[in-house]
Amino acid sequence: MAYEKEEWVPLTGLGKLVAAGEIASIDDVLLSGKPIKEPQIVETFIPDLVDEVLDIEMVQRMTDSGRRVKFRAVVVVGNRNGYIGFGQGKDNQVGDAIKKAITDAKTNLIRVNRGCGSWECGCGTDHSIPMQVEGSAGSVRVTLKPAPQGIGLVTGDVSKKVLELAGIRDVWVFSRGQTRTTINFAKATFNALKATNMVRIGGGKR
Repeated sequence: MAYEKEEWVPLTGLGKLVAAGEIASIDDVLLSGKPIKEPQIVETFIPDLVDEVLDIEMVQRMTDSGRRVKFRAVVVVGNRNGYIGFGQGKDNQVGDAIKKAITDAKTNLIRVNRGCGSWECGCGTDHSIPMQVEGSAGSVRVTLKPAPQGIGLVTGDVSKKVLELAGIRDVWVFSRGQTRTTINFAKATFNALKATNMVRIGGGKR
């Protein structure tokens, strides 16, 4: 069913700067160091974001009035070209939990430094990552290592979805811990990608 998109009325200082055209790109937003509290900021600069639901889990909690059930959704968003976000959302309804998770993912967007750090390749293109990085969440620790072109994403389905939406095409993934826990495996992969920003890489196209 078609519907009209509501006009965005920014509420934060950062949102007002973006709406006024005083910030030119999503990179400027991220470099500002200011937290993104409105998903429309990201939508303004990256309208082609794709979202992927990684997990939906029923969460039960006992209260004085009895057992309460909610749904927790885990979502990643990305443009398959260097930007990725990870989010969670809880609600009584599955659809609303997913919407909250998508909003959370957009406000947690990061830029991923891509490159070719594999000594076996050295092509200079942005098909992999520039160096080995690690990320953790809960008991899960993920190590990403640059891979030559054609290797693909050597990992399980959960982290593969995260890497694909980030625009990574070739990488070796090593993990340990309770990797069957979707939320921690996905978040550890996301945190490893975040670690690519720890080192500034010169040259290379984006």
